[in-house]
Amino acid sequence: MAAPGIYAFEAIDDTLPFMPLAARRVLDVLGRKLSLEAWLTLPLEERWRIVRAGAGERVDGAVLGALERATPAPLAVDPQADPDPASPPRALSGALGPARPLDDARWRSLGPLDRYALAKSAGKPEKLAKAYDEIVPPRFTHLTAAGEAHMVSVGDKRESARRAVASACVRTTREVVEAIASGGVAKGDVLAAARIAGILAAKRTPELVPLCHPVRTTHAAVDLALEPARGEVRVRATVEALDRTGVEMEALVAASVASLTVYDMIKSADRWATIDAVQLESKSGGKSGEVTRPRERGGA
Repeated sequence: MAAPGIYAFEAIDDTLPFMPLAARRVLDVLGRKLSLEAWLTLPLEERWRIVRAGAGERVDGAVLGALERATPAPLAVDPQADPDPASPPRALSGALGPARPLDDARWRSLGPLDRYALAKSAGKPEKLAKAYDEIVPPRFTHLTAAGEAHMVSVGDKRESARRAVASACVRTTREVVEAIASGGVAKGDVLAAARIAGILAAKRTPELVPLCHPVRTTHAAVDLALEPARGEVRVRATVEALDRTGVEMEALVAASVASLTVYDMIKSADRWATIDAVQLESKSGGKSGEVTRPRERGGA
């Protein structure tokens, strides 16, 4: 939350110029309707008191007196109980759809305000998406309900063209990068060895990462770019397949092993070289379609 009782997706600062969902929960449970104009007539400390009352396990009815001091006074309406903690409302489940699953167990694990916020946002798709992403904890599909690791079944997925691009960076010295470029490394052709190692690694990913599926790889390539001024070797791995599951791990493993091979080839010249920024750049195919790393997460 951005502040106690206020979600980041609400975009409400600590001056409370709007009514947060926590305050709306108080109004619903206590059976009151309050205009924004009336809300702003309340002193800031009273508004925060109402927010805190709505953020708790149960709404604190003691704040009714504070509400009644608003101008104009709140209207009395039929109270609305909090959403049933046993299972999400049908309207909410329908609005979320399969892309944002919310089963009974995950619903029960949420706090009362979290459940209220999701239910209240059900009629606003964009707001609901932001609320879900902030409130609902991620589900790790490689774990069973009991927390046991297992290989996810992909038998019911359709085959499609899959592609993933991953990158990594080997940081060393200018002198070492220039030696790689001129062929002066004692062990031989660094770039050729790294390319072959990365391609082999992509094909053997299921042997290295235990819960990965074997995939029908149709293409694998590893490109390396030398940047002497920065003392860097940039690695970029591309993997393609025609299958029921993606090839993100294959691309990441290829980039990682190619980088390790570069290190192995140059370690006699620079044992303190480092490998970092191993990351997925993009992927396409499957249900999620084409996805590119956002700029705020280090994308181009």
